[in-house]
Amino acid sequence: MNEGRKEIVQIIFVFVGVLFTIKLFFVQVLDNRYAELADSNAILREVEYPFRGLITDRNGKLIVYNTPEYDLLITKKDVKELDSAKFCEVFGITIEQLRERFKDYKARKAKKEVSDVKPAIFIRQLSNLDFARIQERIDEFSGFQIQPRTTRAYSTFALANSMGYVSEITKRQLEHDSTNVYKQRDYIGQSGLESYYEKDLSGKRGVRFKFKDVSGIEKGSFLKGKLDTLSVPGKDLTTTIDIALQEYGERLFKGKVGSLVAIEPSTGEILAIISGPSYDPTLLTGRKFSSNFLTISSDTTKPLFTRPLMAMYPPGSIFKIIQTLIGLEEGVFNYDTRFPCDKSLVNCHNHPSPADLHGAIQYSCNPYFHQAFRRIINQGKSPNTFTDSRIGLDHWRDYVSRFGLGAPLGVDLPSEKGGLIPSSRNYNRIYGEGRWKFSTIYSLSIGQGEMLVTPMQMANLAAILANKGYFYTPHMVKSIKGDQIDPRYRVRHETGIDTAFYTFVTDAMTDAISGTAPRALIPGMTICGKTGTAQNPQGEDHSVFMAFAPKENPKIAIAVYVENAGWGGRAAASIASLMIERYVTGEVKRPALEEYVLKNEFGDRPARTKPAQTVIALE
Repeated sequence: MNEGRKEIVQIIFVFVGVLFTIKLFFVQVLDNRYAELADSNAILREVEYPFRGLITDRNGKLIVYNTPEYDLLITKKDVKELDSAKFCEVFGITIEQLRERFKDYKARKAKKEVSDVKPAIFIRQLSNLDFARIQERIDEFSGFQIQPRTTRAYSTFALANSMGYVSEITKRQLEHDSTNVYKQRDYIGQSGLESYYEKDLSGKRGVRFKFKDVSGIEKGSFLKGKLDTLSVPGKDLTTTIDIALQEYGERLFKGKVGSLVAIEPSTGEILAIISGPSYDPTLLTGRKFSSNFLTISSDTTKPLFTRPLMAMYPPGSIFKIIQTLIGLEEGVFNYDTRFPCDKSLVNCHNHPSPADLHGAIQYSCNPYFHQAFRRIINQGKSPNTFTDSRIGLDHWRDYVSRFGLGAPLGVDLPSEKGGLIPSSRNYNRIYGEGRWKFSTIYSLSIGQGEMLVTPMQMANLAAILANKGYFYTPHMVKSIKGDQIDPRYRVRHETGIDTAFYTFVTDAMTDAISGTAPRALIPGMTICGKTGTAQNPQGEDHSVFMAFAPKENPKIAIAVYVENAGWGGRAAASIASLMIERYVTGEVKRPALEEYVLKNEFGDRPARTKPAQTVIALE
């Protein structure tokens, strides 16, 4: 009997011992909460955020740099007898705001986003002035510490859309981060160059471990810094932008809706890129980021919308240059070909008629290009007029694509649109296969109809004309920390059209300036340009101008769109001419033209402040 009881007692002792062993294994090996509690009493883990790369213009002038800011962190378990009134006085907040912050902390804790034993953000983005006020008193509040980091600062208000902005990474972005590089609270480029070159600009985080006593006072580095990792700063970007030219262009665009792109033809480097209206980039930094972003993004003029890359318009009459080059290459007409200015085909303004090809470009004759386009499309490759139109359109579209139209160019900025150059598939879907012909699509002859291009593409067209038949993909970054740009930006893209035809076209464009855009003339300089007035069913037509200069040694190619400003020879041509003069000569000697541009009184009525909506492509 006693032997049986002894065995039972032994079994119980063994069972209890096994339970304690298992529990001890979980506490010491599998569950790290207790280790965290023990370590947190002696070691402070401090994240060292890297300096983001600087951004300069082509001449080394600083555009974007870093400025210090500070987060106030809380380790909840270390907070002892917080004097709320004193805390609010030191940190410049109200009692109600303090309660809201603790309420927010509690909500985050419930979601397991924060822990009482680890530092968590309590007040974000304290400025230099805030830090100067509180740094001598932070030790009065146990459980609180300052975490230094940097935010973006700007030497100019110009270039906001293209530079983009930086903000704290979102939950959605963290969930989709396949690299596992980013952590909560990290900053990330959200748009523009900041987003496109995020990997180069961001750098890498570092970590420092420091001793602290029971009062939370730091006592030096842990293990003499052997476990510390230094942060790695981001790489600096040298852009292709001429910031002086950019600032001048943004001044000219004040109060206007539209865009401007200027390119160096020999390299594809973007000299200026303007989206109007824009915004003050400093508003998207610091503690008021959220409220400022909401205000800017709800603005009906869409200042965050990067028009040079995202707005798509009918090109208007500037597209007649491409029609000319295709027709000459195909041999369906020549320099001496004459067509009557038959306004029953399509409306036109008054000019000498009949005109040869040079005169058609010079006077921008709509009926001429209607008839020229018919020859390009209907070459008799099929006895069926519907089939012949389909064959001709797709062949024409292949030519047009060589000019960088109908697809994104590959600019080193996010969200670039490709526009639309319609194919037979588009019209088959709209009208049905074999149910459309030239008379259905003739508006393409003068850059209207279903055709859409971006301002960037039209500036690139000006660069192609300047180079007499080739282009380099437009880009905004010249070098990354001294290293050369991506090799794809040094690839020469040929149009495959005879150079002699480009010489003929640019001669005609020189004469066109005198006839359609006299305001664009610059004393002592020969400009090749083409005006356009793009039809807009939502209001006043858009003013369009494309040009390059000087004619013999082109240094700048430019395209300007001013929404709802009417005739291309007014607003767009005037702005482009001033930009060319400023860049090539270094100064502007036509104050009367500047005043004309700044007044914004181009058409029968002032330009609207609400922009026309982007047209949605058919495909």
